[in-house]
Amino acid sequence: MLNQVLSRYVASISDLKKNPMETVGNGHGEVVAILNRNTPAFYCVPAELYEKMMDLIDDQALLKIAAERENEPTVKVTLDDLRTRIQRKSP
Repeated sequence: MLNQVLSRYVASISDLKKNPMETVGNGHGEVVAILNRNTPAFYCVPAELYEKMMDLIDDQALLKIAAERENEPTVKVTLDDLRTRIQRKSP
């Protein structure tokens, strides 16, 4: 069976067990595919890249919400109106 490896860097599970930080470091900030018998078992993603990925996922979710609400009716207000409403609600 052919498996697609979705990263430029690969390492074996044995390499990962021997020295996890070195294995991640050898990816130079990119994803490292961890292979088990020459088949991708999982992908090791550095923290900085993972944070960027999560931001992109959040952005996509917000874009979906914005698109859903794009045609909803709007209400025009001024900043002064908003400040007044907030001040009335404050204890």
